[in-house]
Amino acid sequence: MFKLTWRNTLRHPLRVGLTVVGMAVAVLAFCLLRTVVAAWYAGVSSASPTRLVTRNAISLIFRLPLAYLPKIQALPGITGLAYGQWFGGIYIDERHFFPQFAVSLARYLELYPEFVIPPDQKMELLRDRRGCVAGRQLARRYGWRLGDAIVLKGTIYPGEYRLILRAVYTARQPTVDEGRLYFHWEYVNETMLKNEPSRADQVSWFLLRVANPALAAPLAAQVDALFKNSLAETLTESEAAFALGFVSMTEAILIAIQVVSWVVIGVILVLLANTMAMSARERSAEYAVLKTMGFRPRHLAGLILGESLLLAVVGGLLGLALTFPAVHVFRTTLGQYFRVFPLTRLTLAMGLGTALAVGLLAAVLPAWRAGRVGIAEALRKVG
Repeated sequence: MFKLTWRNTLRHPLRVGLTVVGMAVAVLAFCLLRTVVAAWYAGVSSASPTRLVTRNAISLIFRLPLAYLPKIQALPGITGLAYGQWFGGIYIDERHFFPQFAVSLARYLELYPEFVIPPDQKMELLRDRRGCVAGRQLARRYGWRLGDAIVLKGTIYPGEYRLILRAVYTARQPTVDEGRLYFHWEYVNETMLKNEPSRADQVSWFLLRVANPALAAPLAAQVDALFKNSLAETLTESEAAFALGFVSMTEAILIAIQVVSWVVIGVILVLLANTMAMSARERSAEYAVLKTMGFRPRHLAGLILGESLLLAVVGGLLGLALTFPAVHVFRTTLGQYFRVFPLTRLTLAMGLGTALAVGLLAAVLPAWRAGRVGIAEALRKVG
């Protein structure tokens, strides 16, 4: 049975080749689009269930007084507390964008064990008030080396900030962003105390670590209750929910990408179904002869299904093989926009699964028609 299926598949090499290439391109496009979606959600997937984020209840744009720190720290169940703010400076010019954060570095790094920093570099970083730490991917992008000067022009916080690269962190997990820059919040605050005292001693968020994920919800409520009816009320949520808030801003784009990924699969389904219908129609007389030899409709359905699945599997595997170098190219060329571009096992499984589903669905109608064709009627047809 397999031998007959194999020979039927190779009967029209050009048609088979084009169909396999079309399937491979469709699976490649599907996997790349799903990887883009996974990259968008990378911050959510890397979030820790033991970390909470406290921000202004109105918006992240509005800041919180640093005086909230001891009040939050006094709550039982909190094992770590840090703070920070988005800096948004310009490096060279606006085209050279990368995330920059002014944070309480010693506290912040303690809450992020997924940032791996050599002990000697970490010591130099914490010792130097102008020291900064960059992700490995970001350092490679600009060719930075330890001790290099990095000059940022402040936009939200006016001024020129001369930083010294004292450490480079690597990610413990592949979903952790290696394209960020962190430096001391105190450096920015000192500048604000001189130039704009009214904006000093303020932060964008507090980062809390709880002893147990089960304490996250009640502690979040306790933190918000502390500052209820104050001039700067707070909203405390899990780190995953905080990251998801940024993702939701581009929800329409994500939906469009997901729709396009399934449209691509729908198009190749139509093309493969057309190929199988053409093949079945051309072989109707052969199927009639097989019926006279004792083949039953299920045998004919097996031949058509086997041919369709063979085309789908070969095309799907070729598409998956092409996905790896394609993802590498995307990661290299679009690293500024997708600093985490993870090709997950789930994406690969979905790519192969959709190829198999397309192969199965494309064979249903031709197999049904071949099973119902009459012997005399089929033998009367010529060509």
